[in-house]
Amino acid sequence: MKVVIADDHPLTLNGTKNYIENLGYNVVHVCSNGIAALNYIQLYLPDVAVLDLNMPGIDGLEVLQKVYEAKLRTKIILLTMHNEVSILNKAKEYKVDGYVLKEKASPDLENCLKDIAEGKKYYSSSLLLNYQISLSNSDDKLSQLTLSERKIIQLVASHKTSKQIAELLFLSEKTVEGHRSKIIEKLGLPKEKNALLIWAIQNLNNKT
Repeated sequence: MKVVIADDHPLTLNGTKNYIENLGYNVVHVCSNGIAALNYIQLYLPDVAVLDLNMPGIDGLEVLQKVYEAKLRTKIILLTMHNEVSILNKAKEYKVDGYVLKEKASPDLENCLKDIAEGKKYYSSSLLLNYQISLSNSDDKLSQLTLSERKIIQLVASHKTSKQIAELLFLSEKTVEGHRSKIIEKLGLPKEKNALLIWAIQNLNNKT
């Protein structure tokens, strides 16, 4: 089974590579951002891609979406610290094959790869244990936001300007402004200056 891995943290990337190789799988490529991962998947169609969620360029969820929409045969595993049902549900919409929490990567990643090889899907057991608890918060306003929008609102709460956010996320300033408008609309905020900043500061610490 040919595996590609993408993670923007070198230590995590190397650790995941060594772990998977020690299990006997063939790691054919590693990369540090979502764009490189997507390009490799499109060109070489590896059997499995193990993707971090938070990466520069495009995140793991966006790579998953593009692979799903293009009907590529590569199986996608999201390896993440995000123990959130709203994100898992979004990933399920794009037919994710595995959702593994980094804190439980051993032995969950091994079990996930085995299940995928048998045509099954796999989700970290600790995430499923929290499913009913987390589900009660699914109507939370933040659950309406995409992962990209969540990243942006976190930076807004840190008093980052659209220009600074654009530089940090490798986006254009116009794209960031578009995301901000969508966030304001989804949260039902007034279109007044600093309305999003005020909401983020007041709510983010309790809701993320």
